[in-house]
Amino acid sequence: MDSAERFDVIVTGLQDSGTVTVIGLAEATGHSEMTIRRDLDQLAAKGVLRRVRGGAVSLMPRGQEPPFAVRERQGADAKKRIAAAVDALVGDGEAVVLDSGTTAVEVAARFAGRALTVMPLSLQASRVLAERPDGRLLLPGGEVRPGELSFIGPLAEASLAAVRFDTAVLSCCGMSAADGVTAHDLGDVATKRAAMRSARRVVMIADSAKLGQVAMGYVCAAGDLDVLVTDTDAPDATVSEIRASGVTVHCV
Repeated sequence: MDSAERFDVIVTGLQDSGTVTVIGLAEATGHSEMTIRRDLDQLAAKGVLRRVRGGAVSLMPRGQEPPFAVRERQGADAKKRIAAAVDALVGDGEAVVLDSGTTAVEVAARFAGRALTVMPLSLQASRVLAERPDGRLLLPGGEVRPGELSFIGPLAEASLAAVRFDTAVLSCCGMSAADGVTAHDLGDVATKRAAMRSARRVVMIADSAKLGQVAMGYVCAAGDLDVLVTDTDAPDATVSEIRASGVTVHCV
């Protein structure tokens, strides 16, 4: 089990019970207690947990997603496959609005250097695209969310309303046929809706951990999407329900 997988185990344990122990994590991961302590120290430095004698307690607010620095290490291989599949769906010359989130940063890395016009909705994706200025980079205005570094607010929404895109590549915190697409931050919800209104096609990128989950903010019905790109661990029943709502689903 590599460090990213160990982080998954730790974060899941914190989300489930609020506390984890060094001994329990060592048994669950098959690694030494010294390795687990180092992992906990790294997550403590990121503000995910507080170290206590023999383990740690969660600092993640209930109902909110883990910090960006933690999520970018979760499901890294699946996110790279999803990004490659999205890259294949977008043709040269297209105008694309690219959402915030860890998978969106992987998509930005695939778009960098291509003949595309891209408006990224996060500073992380903006940095990636700016390193290879072969295409055209548009930046929205707006407030920048701490931690996530995504653009939200009236200025971001106005920027999106002023442009028409061929494709919107969106991310989410949860998705199901019954509850639709959801996100934790309400400002993020408004930005996603604005992106959808400005695009002819909407492609959702969501790793399998997001499917079946529900966050507080409602973005849209599943059937409002054109395409969902997820990974092969996605539950068959959930994928079938989403396909039945008229969405093309690619499991990669």
